[in-house]
Amino acid sequence: MRSALAAAGICAAVCLAVSAAPALSQGEPPAAAAPSPPVPDAVDSPWPGGAIRLDIDASDTRRGLFRVVETIPVAPGTRDLTLLFPQWLPGNHAPRGPLAELVDLRFFADGKPIAWKRDPVDVYAFRLDLPAGTREVTARFIHTSPLQRDEGRITMTQEMLNLQWEKMSLYPAGHYVSRIRVRPSVTLPADWTPAAALDGMTRSGSRFAWDETDYETLVDSPIFAGAYFRSWDLGHAVRLSAVADAPELLTLRPADLAKLTAMVDETLLVFGKPAFDHYEFLVALSNRIGGIGLEHLRSSEDQLEPRNFAAWDSFDWDRNVLPHEFAHSWNGKYRRPDQLWTPDYRTPMRDNLLWVYEGQTQFWGLVLAARSGVQGKDVVLGAMARAAGSLAEAPGRGWRSVEDTTFDPVFAGRKPKPYASLSRGEDYYWEGALVWLEADQVIREGTGGRKGLDDFAAGFFSHAEGTGRVSRYGFGDVVAALDAVYPYDWAAFLQSRIDQAGLPAPLAGIEKAGYRLVWREEPNAFDKARMDDSRRLELWHSLGMEIEQDGTVADVRWDGPAFRAGIVSGARIVAVDSLAYDAETMRRMITDAKSRKAPLELLVRRGDRFLPVPIDYHGGLRWPWLQRAAPGPEAPLDRLLAPRRG
Repeated sequence: MRSALAAAGICAAVCLAVSAAPALSQGEPPAAAAPSPPVPDAVDSPWPGGAIRLDIDASDTRRGLFRVVETIPVAPGTRDLTLLFPQWLPGNHAPRGPLAELVDLRFFADGKPIAWKRDPVDVYAFRLDLPAGTREVTARFIHTSPLQRDEGRITMTQEMLNLQWEKMSLYPAGHYVSRIRVRPSVTLPADWTPAAALDGMTRSGSRFAWDETDYETLVDSPIFAGAYFRSWDLGHAVRLSAVADAPELLTLRPADLAKLTAMVDETLLVFGKPAFDHYEFLVALSNRIGGIGLEHLRSSEDQLEPRNFAAWDSFDWDRNVLPHEFAHSWNGKYRRPDQLWTPDYRTPMRDNLLWVYEGQTQFWGLVLAARSGVQGKDVVLGAMARAAGSLAEAPGRGWRSVEDTTFDPVFAGRKPKPYASLSRGEDYYWEGALVWLEADQVIREGTGGRKGLDDFAAGFFSHAEGTGRVSRYGFGDVVAALDAVYPYDWAAFLQSRIDQAGLPAPLAGIEKAGYRLVWREEPNAFDKARMDDSRRLELWHSLGMEIEQDGTVADVRWDGPAFRAGIVSGARIVAVDSLAYDAETMRRMITDAKSRKAPLELLVRRGDRFLPVPIDYHGGLRWPWLQRAAPGPEAPLDRLLAPRRG
């Protein structure tokens, strides 16, 4: 305990300090803080210091650490330097740069420590005052890969890693990222093999280096590396390089490799000349590394279930990411909405044309999967049925347009939502795909089957000489390209379906293509495979909820039977009609309830309370299917999904 004298001394000092402070008149607002100097905007000029050396030690897989040494030459006379951590990451459609994973940051000027300040407003900017005569600045820091899923996406395991350069580098502000030169290198664990779309790889022991490149190309060229690695040639300068949790997972039957090769062939038939000179599918066959499907101009990052290749027939549902991301090389990376190209990774991107960028890619991912056999036609039809059924019973469509969902990645951050069916998510993917299916059928009807969306893709996405690696477009360009294939009021067609809320279910394309949405008591091939793998019971179209294997409610459909009964996500179903819960019992009781008037009686645990919950539902089990609308040898949708190559 302090003495009374000491306490009195402290009080006197505090009172003196307070009395010495300038007084504010009653009601006078405090003075605003002086603004920070603005971060310089990017201009189209080269970084004058020369090539940056970026050296990453990725050998500490036990602790999940990437140790970075970045050396930045500076021009003579430079005294102020602002370095940026990438914030708006291409393909993420949002400012998601994981700045919190950059730790132990230290700067040196010609080898001597110097102080740094984070900009108080733009916290992705680091400001340095350099001593006179500084020739180079060195940044040393650690990028910490998440170790648990609740920390973020895991990028390093004991068997493999996914190195994304933008997460472990800084770049000087004030210049287009395409005008900043970088010489990259990585040290891997002994006997690991890397794959990347970068050129000129050399090796010295466990250190790998690549040719000098620009920062934009570097960020667009990630690495997959692992202890267990295999690569396959798919033709047309395209390779698939895979890392796996175990060596026996890296097996691929010749017939299945032929389907992957056919996928490349079919994609080139649709889109024509690519903007890449070579391409790498970077595939992780793992359930330990974090899930990903991310597009790049000359590569893609794709995570598949571990046995996807070794047990090919059992994982048809899990393979659509491959044609989807490959199609993005043309649609999204080369041809890009004009507001989704930015000169650096600080300038905000505008997502309002994602229904073209992602929606049409979703359409082509399905079509190309079926045409090549990478996914079976029944699985592709099942995936379309799932989307159509969900959109047909999505209350969020009543208040929110497809265009408005393109902003979801920015403000929602792809985190789980309460009552997601009402809040609506990134429906520009699936509703966009169904709108493009309708556009395809309008063209085919109007041209007697002579043309379709294939003709639009060939004219719009094929690489044109002299256009470089990015060719930008706006809404008017899309309309003009469609009109060149088949004259129609495409502006009104697209605006009515994309810009308006409260529209009927987007089933017109399915119906024009000779199919219709129906409901059956057994799941379609896609839903069944997903449920079997996840052990989750999806009762979205019957009771209106999805249930984990242990009975925990994962999601509840707004205004569905479970919602009206008061069940919420996180609650756990303990029993159904007095029997202990399991998926088969629940399915059987829903079927039995069709022939009785009494409600289903659930016992639900929520927190420390057990609640009896009756659900007055008698509609039986319901899963969506696409069914041929009329008998005959072939419907338009069958022709769309049929192979094009001979």
